Amino acid sequence: MNTTNAAHTKSSESSPRIALITGGSRGLGRSMALHLADHGVDSIITYHSNEAEAKAVVDAVIAKGRKSAAIRLDVGDSKSFSAFTESVRGALAKHWQRDRFDFLVNNAGTGAYASFADTKESDLDHMYAIHLKGPFLLTQGLLPVIADGGRILNVSSGLTRFTMPGYAAYAAMKGGVEVLTHYMAKELGARKISVNTLAPGAIETDFGGGTVRDNAEVNKMIASQTALGRVGLPDDIGGAAALLLAPEALWLNGQRIEFAGGIAL
Repeated sequence: MNTTNAAHTKSSESSPRIALITGGSRGLGRSMALHLADHGVDSIITYHSNEAEAKAVVDAVIAKGRKSAAIRLDVGDSKSFSAFTESVRGALAKHWQRDRFDFLVNNAGTGAYASFADTKESDLDHMYAIHLKGPFLLTQGLLPVIADGGRILNVSSGLTRFTMPGYAAYAAMKGGVEVLTHYMAKELGARKISVNTLAPGAIETDFGGGTVRDNAEVNKMIASQTALGRVGLPDDIGGAAALLLAPEALWLNGQRIEFAGGIAL
């Protein structure tokens, strides 16, 4: 697998916490990396194709006084995971002189909009590969590189609790991720690794073609159904990830936490 690894060093700490964030070059993942940097956490981010975007995030983390690296990853291509894991090992050894990282955030993904009746088998397979099979097998492969006492944060969606027509395939896979979180938490407990689900509501990003961000009518409709009167912003979720991975949240395990401003209450 082709990988690109960019890293800089600006930290004087001997053992900083390190987070691996899939899909960290834009949107929610970018915000997570920056918020975690504000809390003293270094990061390895992944990107699918836009190396320039990834480098910009790395540079932004560096500007906050942390270390960062970027590695290419297609979460829908499970055959590439073994090579990716070796790239992670290489980045850890080169830039941190370590062989394990602390936090894994399974964030990368994309949307597919179609009614249940019109969803094609190929679209269903695509959603499965990216949102359920990918996190399952990627996490499995990375287990030897995750530190004992570490954390795993699986990103799901508010759409597993409430419904919006057109997202059946996507939401079904996220529902699978939430069940998977329970099993991970139970089975990885012997290593003191906690596993939780972060479920964002509708967020203003380019996800799904940027519908929530760019379509004023959709934005207004969702805001009207939300107790706090607006849709979410990337920083709402970046801050949530930093909160859930903070030392004070160590005892949180096997839980689904929704950050959605009180939608569909």
